[in-house]
Amino acid sequence: MNREIRLLLNLLEEGYKKKTWHGPNLRGSLRGLTPKQAAWRPARKRHNIWEVLVHSAYWKYTVRRRLLNEKRGSFPLKGSNWFKRPDKMDRASLQSDLRLLEDMHQSLHDAVRRMKPGSLHRRTSNSKFTNAQVIYGVAAHDIYHAGQIQLLKRLQSGKTKKR
Repeated sequence: MNREIRLLLNLLEEGYKKKTWHGPNLRGSLRGLTPKQAAWRPARKRHNIWEVLVHSAYWKYTVRRRLLNEKRGSFPLKGSNWFKRPDKMDRASLQSDLRLLEDMHQSLHDAVRRMKPGSLHRRTSNSKFTNAQVIYGVAAHDIYHAGQIQLLKRLQSGKTKKR
């Protein structure tokens, strides 16, 4: 396998599920989450953890779709970017959305693994960014939201470190 593709795959895995030095990755930040924790909002009109996880799944889908030059409209949920969650605050609904995130990650990983090295430095359709930039961008997106989720969990528990 091409070195650059291997590096990009490693970045995707570190942002999503591989153990890293920087703390929890996206999947780690969601581990053990209850529906009540996932649905908690820090304030009115603010996103909850549940919405962040579905948003992350959507962007994995979007990047994969751009890399493969697929048409819009095949994401399993209606809408785009941010999806109001939850309709029902139950474990089955949360597990379904966690599976969606896992499926979108695996689908993206598989698309990157099958890429031709020469396509990495081409721009994705209608974008200012190359395929490689979009791939490492979505890995950074996972890490960003992992930190956001950790903060939301800390805020709702009321446990903050005193300086």
